[in-house]
Amino acid sequence: MGKQLLKELKEKAGALTMEEDLELIDHLVHKIRTVHGETPPKRKWNEIRGAASYPLTGEDAQAWVTRTRQESDRQRGN
Repeated sequence: MGKQLLKELKEKAGALTMEEDLELIDHLVHKIRTVHGETPPKRKWNEIRGAASYPLTGEDAQAWVTRTRQESDRQRGN
């Protein structure tokens, strides 16, 4: 693979959405680790605790549980 192809790939990657960027990154990391025989490092939950702000999706966890249960009940006709 030459520099021209790498340049072309970078240009095309510029048009991707954030989700597509993350999918591409995941693919490349998996490929690199597979080629080099590395396994992904195991992470402990306490290492990433607090990494995301609360509430992560803008909704309180209990409010989400209540809402999704109500939606499920409505779909079942209860």
